[in-house]
Amino acid sequence: MFLALKQISDQDMVKLMGVYAESNRENAAYFYPDCADISDGIKKVENDFLTYLQKEFFVCPENTYCVMEKDTIWVSALRLYVMKDCYYIEALETSPMYRRRGYGAELLDAVLISLKKKGPFILRDNVGKRNAASLATHRKCGFEVEHEDAVNYLSSTVNPACYGLIYRFGTEQNGAPVPRPTAFDGP
Repeated sequence: MFLALKQISDQDMVKLMGVYAESNRENAAYFYPDCADISDGIKKVENDFLTYLQKEFFVCPENTYCVMEKDTIWVSALRLYVMKDCYYIEALETSPMYRRRGYGAELLDAVLISLKKKGPFILRDNVGKRNAASLATHRKCGFEVEHEDAVNYLSSTVNPACYGLIYRFGTEQNGAPVPRPTAFDGP
């Protein structure tokens, strides 16, 4: 089932951290290397994550957390931002236990289907150049490389370790301008 969240409960946060467990472990080692116990670093990363969601992400009512749920388990998730001239995805991830089953592509497809109901749009994402699985998933869903060095549309920074990807729907017709993205309503 495809879920579109405009806020997050404590129970939702536990499910979401299940999706991001691998990244949280990596981030704990990177951001909190002085923690004697990795579980302490993971708790700090999870608290930072929750703070970001509550104080920055969900403050903008147009932003949406998109989740793919299977048998009450959250298997894949992403953040969808509404920018000035496009939608922007961040943090697409599938729980390691559920990888190689197509859930990331299923989630991306669900987002694309929902956006297509609204009319023409541009959707952007950044993917690590060495992340072959994510690149394949994005290409399978119709994304193309737009920039060899990705642009983070939230911070206006360039990341040479990532490709900037783009998905266009209905934007090539007569060179017509793309309407400003509106709030994502979900399925």
